[in-house]
Amino acid sequence: MNLNVLGLDAESYQRSELHGQDRIWVETNCYVDLWIEVLHALGTPPQACAAFTFSIDFDDDQFSFFKYPLEDLRFMWGLDVNEMNPWLPLEEHLELQLSKGRLMTVEIDSWFLPDTAGVSYQLEHVKTSIAAQMINRDEQRLGYFHGQSYYEISGADYQGALRLTPETRDQLPPYTELVKLDRFERPDDNELARRAEVLVVQHLKRRPTQNPVTKFRRQFHADLVRLIDGGGSRFHGYAFATLRQLGAAAEMAASLTSWLESATGRALKPATEDLLVVSSTAKSAQFKMARAATGRPVDFEPMFDQMQHAWGNALDALESHYGG
Repeated sequence: MNLNVLGLDAESYQRSELHGQDRIWVETNCYVDLWIEVLHALGTPPQACAAFTFSIDFDDDQFSFFKYPLEDLRFMWGLDVNEMNPWLPLEEHLELQLSKGRLMTVEIDSWFLPDTAGVSYQLEHVKTSIAAQMINRDEQRLGYFHGQSYYEISGADYQGALRLTPETRDQLPPYTELVKLDRFERPDDNELARRAEVLVVQHLKRRPTQNPVTKFRRQFHADLVRLIDGGGSRFHGYAFATLRQLGAAAEMAASLTSWLESATGRALKPATEDLLVVSSTAKSAQFKMARAATGRPVDFEPMFDQMQHAWGNALDALESHYGG
């Protein structure tokens, strides 16, 4: 039986503009990326629910692994997302839940995901999250949202990803969530913007009392010494945890403010431009950090000046608009 909740085809699927090749960060993190595509496939703008980016912080060894809060998804669109307890084989849970018109998010070993070719597919065992919306057990095919788009796996990849092989069967159960669509709604543009601004106010109130870029700046140079001493082997993990999370969050925030300006007429362009400065500068800093990790001298201070100033300006401007 072929269960296809949203009726999608991997070959013809058109990804969200938030994963377009003109983006500064084509990917953010696995959880945000899958929700970008789920919301896009449901016919609603993913950036409308991105206010959570305003409350990210630097937590001494990494930036917040920013995620769509489940309560925000419920408030915006009536989506009901809850953690599952996978007591049956994963394949059976997927078949049952998708047959009821629900989606499932699942932690998967990206060793078995061809869309990560050249990064981890058949190269490295890395935990990542997908959102499954199609399964055909007879043909051993799984359709899922991950990274930049919607994909399908089959055969040996299907067996490995769903823990059907002797090598994978006894692994710890994965973290899974059930996504119920029975109360999903698509508000009109005015109502969606109203709800988005409610979340903007809430997350601005949760804004860290200290500029997170300032906190990162103080820690960065000590961390860079550790990267150099480690021969650069920690570079990718550190870059993902710091500059990528900061830069991708800033770009998501800019997508929200740009969308809100169009939807409400508020003069948010200066905040959008400052957020894009943070995002693009973080990308440049990541490239330069790769050089610095090999011991070559790089002056990061001008980039930190830019990011620190632009992040503070953007958030202050938003608070002035929204009464923070």
